[in-house]
Amino acid sequence: MTDILDSTAPGSTRGAVSTLFPATIGRFESAEDRALIDGLSRWVEDRFREALAKRPSCHVYLSTLPADIVDRIDRLRDSPVIRELILRRVPAGSGFEPMKHTDELYISHYNKDRGGDQGLFDRHYDGNLRFLSSSRVVRALIYLQSDASYKVVFGDSRVEKAFTTYEFGLLDFHRELHWVEGSYTQGAPQRILLKCNYLVTAPGAGLRGRFALAANTAVFYVVKAAMEYSKSPRTPAQKAVGYLCNLFRRLNIVHPLVPLAAIAAAAIAAAAAGIFVVNL
Repeated sequence: MTDILDSTAPGSTRGAVSTLFPATIGRFESAEDRALIDGLSRWVEDRFREALAKRPSCHVYLSTLPADIVDRIDRLRDSPVIRELILRRVPAGSGFEPMKHTDELYISHYNKDRGGDQGLFDRHYDGNLRFLSSSRVVRALIYLQSDASYKVVFGDSRVEKAFTTYEFGLLDFHRELHWVEGSYTQGAPQRILLKCNYLVTAPGAGLRGRFALAANTAVFYVVKAAMEYSKSPRTPAQKAVGYLCNLFRRLNIVHPLVPLAAIAAAAIAAAAAGIFVVNL
């Protein structure tokens, strides 16, 4: 059984799919679910112990983990309660599709190094496709292990929560401006969570829903690659990509098309410079 702690944020609506999905907070309460979470936490700390000793954080696609671990994770991300909480807040008849190919295991030490993980503390949207009117992505943050030494602020929904072990939060991936406040304390419980994503499409979206799935998949993979490359940057190239990640994150707050326009302008400028050099 799962208890809902704060299921409806101010301004929530059952209107069009393109409206904000309100931040929603819940908690796994059953002994079975808690034992499952505890077992996964122990496995993660053992499996990634060496990696965590070398770097401050770790993102891993769930699809790359052993099959038996994925089966156990499925019991959490396929929870009927998560599905029902999402469908309760969208128009009746909406499409619902887990995006398991984008789901991640995330382990964090809250590093502030101006690299890819800096975005935890900066106000940011996770995605930049909030202009798509026929779909939205709801992200579930499932906390396998965490203490209350920090809090997540969901700015648009006006909800704040210091997540602890066994709790989960749902947010609008593209439309919820949010950030983290707090810091990692040496010796405190390691922050371990699952980031699971669900595509919700408008009733009868058809091909627009397929396009939304493809577009979201591209955004996930490109952003993940850039953040992984620039995490705790050491080389000039890594630092440059890290600064670009942070710049685009800020531009995305202005408007989701601004980062895309900046990339296009840079590509055009580079092409023009190349043509100029060739003509010389």
